[in-house]
Amino acid sequence: MNKTITVFGSSIPLPGDFEYQEAYKLGRILGSENINICSGGYNGIMEAVSKGAVESGAEAIGVTVDFFSSEPNRYLTKKIHTKSLFERLENLLRLGDGFVVLPGGTGTLVELALVWEHFNKGLLAQKPVAAVGEMWIDIVSKMEERITIEKRQTKLIKTFKEVESCADYIISNL
Repeated sequence: MNKTITVFGSSIPLPGDFEYQEAYKLGRILGSENINICSGGYNGIMEAVSKGAVESGAEAIGVTVDFFSSEPNRYLTKKIHTKSLFERLENLLRLGDGFVVLPGGTGTLVELALVWEHFNKGLLAQKPVAAVGEMWIDIVSKMEERITIEKRQTKLIKTFKEVESCADYIISNL
């Protein structure tokens, strides 16, 4: 059975945008290694990573929710519909054999924080997590300072400047 990586990121980027292209590239790299993609299933980064995975022969799972009025993206090979944001988040965590956090806003921050907290509380077995981009490098660095003070486990989230290094890390740690 193929492994699945849950990818979190913004719904805003459009085809041709740098963030969209990077997500597409990530999907292609992981898909070419027979790694399936799971995402929130809508537009932007979720669409791009799904497209890249499917074009490389992998599956693209989308976890959608009643809350959003958007249509799921056309690249999904499987859709899981949920009734609430909490159910959606639970499925995104459950389905991932690892996680990638790409650029995004507060929703993406919540997703990263949820994975991190589940690890810290022992609610989820530790899995590889990679966050890509300067914003996440800064946020993770600041949180690591606080986590150290609180004497919790550090180095649970790896940060990268580009998707290629991120993909290498995920592939080698599955």
